[in-house]
Amino acid sequence: MVKLPRYVQRRVSPSGDISFRYNPPQKWVDAGLVTRGEMPSDVREMRKLARQYNDAIDQYRDVQSQIVKLNNSSTVSDLVEFYYQSNDFNMLRETTKADYRYCLTELCDKLGTRKYQSVTSKVAKQVYEEWVKRGVSFANHVATAASRVYNYAITMEEAFVNPFGNIKRKQPKQRKVVWEHEHVISFLDVAYSSFDYRNVGIIIHMAYEWCQRLGDMRMLTWDNIDLDERQLHLEQSKRRAEVFLPISDDLHYMLSQQKADFGFQKYVAPYPKPERGVFTPYRMERLSKVGRRIMREADLPEELRLMDLRRTGVTQMVDKGVPLPQIMSVTGHNHVASVRPYMKHTFDSANNALTRRNVSVKSSVCE
Repeated sequence: MVKLPRYVQRRVSPSGDISFRYNPPQKWVDAGLVTRGEMPSDVREMRKLARQYNDAIDQYRDVQSQIVKLNNSSTVSDLVEFYYQSNDFNMLRETTKADYRYCLTELCDKLGTRKYQSVTSKVAKQVYEEWVKRGVSFANHVATAASRVYNYAITMEEAFVNPFGNIKRKQPKQRKVVWEHEHVISFLDVAYSSFDYRNVGIIIHMAYEWCQRLGDMRMLTWDNIDLDERQLHLEQSKRRAEVFLPISDDLHYMLSQQKADFGFQKYVAPYPKPERGVFTPYRMERLSKVGRRIMREADLPEELRLMDLRRTGVTQMVDKGVPLPQIMSVTGHNHVASVRPYMKHTFDSANNALTRRNVSVKSSVCE
């Protein structure tokens, strides 16, 4: 007898007529994958239809086998994988996903084999203190990612306590270093003198002029820039704030040259050597290394960092007496408190404020 496809039954009527019926297990019917019923009497058509039904079942089973299902013996690594399969994670931006994966890899390195339900606040505090040795900001980022995973588990009724929720985070020492304008000019002179450094120069030039984060500048694409209207339209990655910024003459000149050389691909300032034939953005680590090399060739102070440029630009605006609402329209902040970390008490700022005050007082006295 010829072997029939899976779940297909052969029937013979009293008159000798042969028919086929598809009779899968009830669980596949309940899942809405297939239905029970009569099949075509033509053997070729019956096999074709049965193959379609069984393929649908097999694909569903493959997907289900990859879904992490938590139980009492599930580990922290299992919990992280459970979070990765959620819409909460998959709806994040790609850059945010990468940051979370990096942080959660650190979590799994420390606690991955431990049952996730056995992680107490004491255990969480201990690993947090170990992360602090690598930097307070690093420790806070990893703890935040871990807390998000546990909060998701609580929402899904897979956990009742977030052990990272009660950790008192340490406050990183506020960095107040700013660049002098001459430092930026020296950096750009070195960067623009070499094709290998040029795209880093473009990134730094944009970050400094527009007071934007390095991450947004290295990921910037040509559809963000309107050279004809001399305007940048940017949705910031951190808070998704929209900013509309003008392009100065100097920057417009450099971007026009950049467009002529790199306008055939989407990134404004990609890593200049294609990888597998494709241009990709600078990775943050590579940008930092090349930036440090340029800074040393320009003989700049070692204390300077590329990430200080946003603070530098904001401080310059404060020094010139630019009102906070206008500063926030550049930085994309929604609250005044968010701008404070970028502000620094300087002589120029105080002098500007007192000069305006004195002029106002004198004019009142003289009237």
